[in-house]
Amino acid sequence: MLDMNWNSVALITGGQSRAINGENRRGEKGKGGMAASDLGPSRKGSPCLRGIQPGDTAELADIEGPGTIQHIWITVKDKTTDADCFVLRDLVLRFYWDGQTRPSVEVPLGDFFCCGFGQGCVVNSLPIVVVPDRGLNCYFPMPFKRHARITLENQHKNAISSFFYQVDYCLGEVPKNAGYFHAQWRRERLTQKGRDYVVLDNVRGRGQYVGTYLALSTLERYWWGEGEMKFYLDGDDEYPTICGTGTEDYFGGAWSFASHETGKTVEQNYCTPFLGYPFYANRDTTVYNRYHNDDVPPMRGFYRWHIPDPIHFEQDIRVTLQQIGVCHRGLFERQDDVATVAYWYQDEPYVEFPQLPSPEERWPR
Repeated sequence: MLDMNWNSVALITGGQSRAINGENRRGEKGKGGMAASDLGPSRKGSPCLRGIQPGDTAELADIEGPGTIQHIWITVKDKTTDADCFVLRDLVLRFYWDGQTRPSVEVPLGDFFCCGFGQGCVVNSLPIVVVPDRGLNCYFPMPFKRHARITLENQHKNAISSFFYQVDYCLGEVPKNAGYFHAQWRRERLTQKGRDYVVLDNVRGRGQYVGTYLALSTLERYWWGEGEMKFYLDGDDEYPTICGTGTEDYFGGAWSFASHETGKTVEQNYCTPFLGYPFYANRDTTVYNRYHNDDVPPMRGFYRWHIPDPIHFEQDIRVTLQQIGVCHRGLFERQDDVATVAYWYQDEPYVEFPQLPSPEERWPR
């Protein structure tokens, strides 16, 4: 069930395949697609959740285990009005494992699927895939021993008229050493000079770090990508065990990701199975108004999946990112707007999360 090797596709592993969506909220056997429409019974009568009101929390899945969530698909409109255009940052996903009352996943919907800044983009990677138009897919395996629960909180100003989703899972025993999936969102609207941005900390236990999503709004001129990713493992204090060579290097790029055409630097986006730069914009395309400027701080979205190369920890882990740039004068300390999602597995199903900022504090600049 958890084997990612292509050869395992041919192996008969057993288990009970189930799916939860708007027409089968409990994932019950033999009860899919029962809702009636104007076309009659079992003719697309209830394909989505309707009218999720501001402040309400919708339950997307409530599953008795053991089992493994194998795939999640979601789509929703990205704005309700021109004044309320950041739905993907206003909706909050939370996952709870084995009866925990506090979440192991707490991330704005868009950022979880590598679509920061409140707007969608195409992502073509192994665990996260986003296809036109905002078809959000996650393939991270999520095992649980007794119980799994997924919720969606509407922190948007208006009701969400239609929320489409499906959770595909398999009931069956999971390996004793299977870890619990975690994901955590953080943001500093203005980083502090000379102090590393914290991607993840206060994680105790045994596990492996499997990915980073970075939504970066650059607030200063010149090149921004010299800051190093640092992984402090198992008691590291002043210095980390793993330290990279620069931000663009961590995401697999080189020489600023850019090409040069007629004397100008041109951003080059890319997607690969394990690392990518799927999003760049310096204009506001969410709203048009004849009285608004449409220029915004340059926005860049990156992902890096440590799937072939997970970062293992036995006791604890802390992850940080420097804000360092370079220009004709040399290296310099920067201040930028940084948001991240950290993805990891560990042997216990809960970590103390920092308080999630309000919707207004999550909105892009």
